[in-house]
Amino acid sequence: MNDVAIGCDPNAADLKNIIKAHLAELGYSCADYGSVDPIYANVAIEVCQAVVAGKHKRGILICGTGIGMSIAANKVPGAYAALVSDTYSAERASKSNNANIITLGSLVTGPALAKELVTTWMRSEYAPGGPSEPKVQRIRDMDQSLLSGKGS
Repeated sequence: MNDVAIGCDPNAADLKNIIKAHLAELGYSCADYGSVDPIYANVAIEVCQAVVAGKHKRGILICGTGIGMSIAANKVPGAYAALVSDTYSAERASKSNNANIITLGSLVTGPALAKELVTTWMRSEYAPGGPSEPKVQRIRDMDQSLLSGKGS
């Protein structure tokens, strides 16, 4: 299993390649889901479905701001995407929110910071049973109720 799935829109290809090289330096394997589709939602859905299906442990999505990728990613049941722009948020995305996807903005996040955010997130793990568990479980419950057609 590849550790990380990564994808972006055409505007973020350079940052994606920097992050891929950084992940390799850290010892993580990476599956590239591309950067040519200008409809970033298509890439987001493909990466998220692969993560949710268990093909990858985590996913990284990049567009201009990271906002569109985050919105698209969170439409996939079982995908929990967090837009990160500082190391504390990157850490808490995993530790407090069990985010299996992060999104970054190539137009608002420089390469050095992006590498720092990815490193922090990859090294952070969610601790089941902690104080955030009821909040995370509520989100999982919402996914299940939507999948079953029972609402919220």
